[in-house]
Amino acid sequence: VIKVVMYDNYYEPSSFQIKTGETIKFEVENAGKLVHEFNIANKMMHIKHQPEMEKMVENGILLAFSIDKEKMKKMAKMDKSMGHSHSNSVLLEPKQKGDIIWKFDNAVNIEVACNVPGHYQAGMIAKVNIK
Repeated sequence: VIKVVMYDNYYEPSSFQIKTGETIKFEVENAGKLVHEFNIANKMMHIKHQPEMEKMVENGILLAFSIDKEKMKKMAKMDKSMGHSHSNSVLLEPKQKGDIIWKFDNAVNIEVACNVPGHYQAGMIAKVNIK
């Protein structure tokens, strides 16, 4: 079990030491004032996910300080990506907590990042060192 606290544009801890094949339960808390995401992926996957997050902002689902869950549910019926139901990710409003259980098999160049528009670019990334 690894406890992670998200602040505005950084994670604590800022890196993770994980063994190949290890299963980790991340207990994530958003202690920031903004909505943040804890997403486990490689850089290319984060970049591919960012337009989905931008679309959530454009559709009024993802707001700076909250998530419109009713609108999310409605939009997800038309576009599954708007539901933000990814097994490698948790999207949290301020003061919310969430868990992810992840097995690090065949994990190469993995990082944890927030893909809320502008946050990745501001450096909200935590390194994952796999041994």
